Amino acid sequence: MKALRRFTVRAHLPERLVALGPLSTNLRWSWHPATQELFSLLDEDLWRRVEFDPVRMLGEVDPSRLDELADDDRFLGRLGAAAADLDDYLSRPRWYQNQQRRGVSLGGGIAYFSMEFGVSEVLPNYSGGLGILAGDHLKAASDLGLPLIGVGLLYRSGYFRQSLTADGWQSEHYPPHDPQGLPLRLLTESGPESAGSAPVLIHVAMPGGRVLRARVWIAQVGRVPLLLLDSDIAENDTELRGVTDRLYGGDQDHRIRQEILAGIGGVRAVRAYTHAFGLPDPGVFHMNEGHAGFLGIERIRELVTADGLDFDEALAAVRAGTVFTTHTPVSAGIDRFPVDLVRHYFGGDNGQNESSLLPGLTMDRILGLGREPDPSVFNMAHMGLQLGQRANGVSKLHGSVSRDMFRPLWPGFDADEVPIGSVTNGVHAPTWAAPEWIDLAIRIIGPQLVEEARGWERLQDLSGHELWSTRNALRAKLVTEVRRRVRASWIERGATAAELSWTDEVFDPRILTVGFARRVPTYKRLTLMLRDPDRLRALLLDAERPVQLVVAGKSHPADDGGKALIQQIVRFSDAADVRRRIVFLPDYDMSMARYLYWGCDVWLNNPLRPLEACGTSGMKSSLNGGLNLSIRDGWWDEMFDGENGWAIPTADGVVDEARRDDLEASALYDLLERSVLPRFYDRDDDGLPFRWVEMVRHTLQNLGPKVLASRMVRDYAVQYYAPAAESARMVAVDNFAGARELAEFRRRVEAAWPTVSVLQVDGAGLPDTPEIGATLALRARIRLGDLTVSDVTVQAVIGKVGPDDELTDVVAVDMTHSESDESGELFVADTALPLSGSVGYTVRVLPRHTLLVDPSELGLVAVPNP
Repeated sequence: MKALRRFTVRAHLPERLVALGPLSTNLRWSWHPATQELFSLLDEDLWRRVEFDPVRMLGEVDPSRLDELADDDRFLGRLGAAAADLDDYLSRPRWYQNQQRRGVSLGGGIAYFSMEFGVSEVLPNYSGGLGILAGDHLKAASDLGLPLIGVGLLYRSGYFRQSLTADGWQSEHYPPHDPQGLPLRLLTESGPESAGSAPVLIHVAMPGGRVLRARVWIAQVGRVPLLLLDSDIAENDTELRGVTDRLYGGDQDHRIRQEILAGIGGVRAVRAYTHAFGLPDPGVFHMNEGHAGFLGIERIRELVTADGLDFDEALAAVRAGTVFTTHTPVSAGIDRFPVDLVRHYFGGDNGQNESSLLPGLTMDRILGLGREPDPSVFNMAHMGLQLGQRANGVSKLHGSVSRDMFRPLWPGFDADEVPIGSVTNGVHAPTWAAPEWIDLAIRIIGPQLVEEARGWERLQDLSGHELWSTRNALRAKLVTEVRRRVRASWIERGATAAELSWTDEVFDPRILTVGFARRVPTYKRLTLMLRDPDRLRALLLDAERPVQLVVAGKSHPADDGGKALIQQIVRFSDAADVRRRIVFLPDYDMSMARYLYWGCDVWLNNPLRPLEACGTSGMKSSLNGGLNLSIRDGWWDEMFDGENGWAIPTADGVVDEARRDDLEASALYDLLERSVLPRFYDRDDDGLPFRWVEMVRHTLQNLGPKVLASRMVRDYAVQYYAPAAESARMVAVDNFAGARELAEFRRRVEAAWPTVSVLQVDGAGLPDTPEIGATLALRARIRLGDLTVSDVTVQAVIGKVGPDDELTDVVAVDMTHSESDESGELFVADTALPLSGSVGYTVRVLPRHTLLVDPSELGLVAVPNP
């Protein structure tokens, strides 16, 4: 007989062991080895069986063992020290508190919205890089002391677990997750969960008079609370209970319900949380991708209904405090919904233009936020950019790609002037660095600096032999894990133990180990390594300088093309002659990823450039002394320096995709044969690969500080959060006087802009043969129509000019108002020529207001008519 439903009952802790409770539920343990070691002391065998999960541990440990430990003074001493260390971590002033003393303020803090969060494998609320990045963001924010609240959904089945069929095809299954068995607590009306206190219920209107209700679970990530909304409750009907069933599952109808709950319900959950705990409301809202974009229109609704602002005024107030991060380098990857579907969920059944889901807002204004050239499509990224006054990509190259991709939203501006910046992603060192490196770092720089990921480059102070012995130990640990997982996978595929003795010889701890693990969309080119199977086979089986290759990754359940790529790898690696040198490990998740990042000597990444927004897996490898072998895409494009790994040449401009794959695969094989393998296997008299170790040392010293999530979050805090908090404060003072002023300015400028024109431009003062530095005197006559001189900025734009008269490498110089007459306004500027070669100039007019962040923000520009 099978159980209808499962739940977890935790052991009653003896009074002297009650500190184990908060230590198990605060996810800081997931990056704190001392706390993990403490839980292992309860029962080392059980600790392995529960897969290093403290909550499960407390649910399954023998009560008699707890009674025994309650009388063990040595254990109690370690427990007391761990509890005191956690209290110190949660209360000690950290980086942000020091910045506050210098005048940096984040106001009421940040609400950080993401569709997935990869904090720990025990909380399986992630699918891949976006979620892992979000989890690392929360951890680094906690380490730095930022006042941040995470917001997302709790998926009862999470993302799928992956296995392989006998013929190598991906199979998916979705095990249910019991929230009571996870490191979570309910948000209740009185704040912390307590007896008799009712759980907070979030209500979101649905079509047909239905209401979607959700509980709010809190995962405590160090100092940072993560609010996760859960619709699987008795108050919902069967269909609505399933809204939070699976991550990225279901059709578009299911997806838009999830995004409505994440955005609109998420804002309401934040309000409930801050109210219950007596905290200030966040002043900054950060959208990690466009999935939670509906949060912006919920905040507009709040301001319209509670503060009496009109839509434009509320939009100005919301934009000021909103940051939007795009992770998508191709338009096909953006969430789009049919306009009729958006109208169905937001328009209600009243036949009116006013939204029934968001009273006070009209459907036309809501739809306008996600407008595309195709009027039948609603674009979530466009809405994010319309709602966020500050936006960024996740690497320098991705910022450039994003500016070009979204350029149509700012007509008349060059791609470089599109107001989308970049903050290159980072990874959380205490989570992803091997314990061996952590121990060495603590020895060198101390535990507090390691936790805040400062001083990581000091690992380069280790001797060559210590670096190499650490790398050897980690490779050996990976080999043991690979053998275990290969054996388990073959048994799951139908093999018997009697025919698997060969798995004891899979991989060799002395052989160069290459890792490739990530999601499996087509552009990541999982099978590029198989482009020439014979050449790969020769590399794997070389008698003197062999390679061993570990591959892992999941394809989306609906992506049969991705599953076919996995099957190709599996069938190749099943062959008897190579199966000891190449493996595909199913069910890639955080627990597997750690072993790969720790043990691989080389991390391979070969996407189609520039389709990798960032690609943080190589960063995690570099934290462990791994060297990257990668296409120059994402983060590697800006951080490769010739000594921290190898850049695979790209066949940019080759239109034929098959031809491009052939060329880049050949370049990959060449690099392995001529550069990577010789450097690994060439040894000195002591058996030390001196040149390899020096590359490891250089990687730790130079990449270490750059790839850290602490660096990333500091960049966000200084470049985005603090300015957004100040903008939000400025528009809100005196009953939102700034928002009202900015909205009125925008209405007035947009109405008058068709009458703005550049009438005449004259240049003088240059010698017959001008040189760099020669002074160019410019005069421009401008007609401003109903606008005034104070409403605009007039700029002279000078740059190199091509055959099509397009300007590049431009320099913009503000011009000064000189006089007014009946023919218009005269603006003048004297500027030194900044360039040589073929140079040209023009003049443009832009809106100007102190509350605008960027001159291009409104997408309005006037230039001379050719």
